[in-house]
Amino acid sequence: MHAITRAAATLLAAVLGFAVAAPAEAQETPWTVSTAANDFGTGRDDYSYTAAPGDHIDDGLVIANHDSVPLDLAVYAADAFTTSSGQLDLLAKDKPSTGVGAWVRPGRDHVTVQPGQSAQVPFTLTLPADATPGDHLGGILASLTRGDVERRVGLRIRLRVGGDLRPALAVENLDVRYSGTVNPLGTGDATLAYTIRNSGNAVVTARQSATVTGPFGSLPVTAGPIPDSPPLLPGETWQVTASVHGVAPALYLAGTVSLVPLLTDAAGSTAPLSGVDDTAHSPAVPWTAVLVIVLCVLTIVFFVVRRRRKKAAHAG
Repeated sequence: MHAITRAAATLLAAVLGFAVAAPAEAQETPWTVSTAANDFGTGRDDYSYTAAPGDHIDDGLVIANHDSVPLDLAVYAADAFTTSSGQLDLLAKDKPSTGVGAWVRPGRDHVTVQPGQSAQVPFTLTLPADATPGDHLGGILASLTRGDVERRVGLRIRLRVGGDLRPALAVENLDVRYSGTVNPLGTGDATLAYTIRNSGNAVVTARQSATVTGPFGSLPVTAGPIPDSPPLLPGETWQVTASVHGVAPALYLAGTVSLVPLLTDAAGSTAPLSGVDDTAHSPAVPWTAVLVIVLCVLTIVFFVVRRRRKKAAHAG
């Protein structure tokens, strides 16, 4: 995933369904942004398009100045990505975009907005002829840089390119670790660490579950509820660590992770799709019990040998 600079600290926060909530920093800026009123409608929260490769779309961004001084703002577009905290953000200005951020061209890259006034900046979205089917996310924003700090406010652009929509998830790098207990008859904890990858071409959320079993599926134990992943863009990954308690040291454990992709449509309805799972194995030796058994065997052997020596001494 891409990292953002400290200076580019404000923009978008994503929740299920891709409704965008402005973070606290964005609410404190003396300017706001909104969608232009045109053939796409009025009062839109953000931009959402369905188009084909090669299509050309015209739209606009409205910037309002609530300050008492003129504001000279930069206007640019950028690709979206999911942060490590699970929120949707846009690449910093100095990070190259290859999707929506590269396909959107504002009519002006700077605009001066007078106090109490608003200005509309038209922009075009031109899809390349080889644009891949599926979901592409980005945004358009207005920013102000003072010193080393860039303050920016923007709106999300969600583009679905026509073609075969293939929502899919994959489990990668699944690792199972077992932590035993000093109680020879007790149970321990298993930890499953894995990576979720959005291996399809649609934005999806992963619903997760995990189970640990002994040999041949014996002694199954299910993990507690694991939170859904944030919405993941195509190609993105999400790191997960899940704990499973009360696992018996059954010598050899199998840890299985199951993922169900959740796809949200334009109306905000979420539908579960066919799931995927992966399994990894780990030894789970009850070392305390083994030590007790070894000590018992050594004790028995000691007394047997000692008794035989005494018999041999008496016979001599």
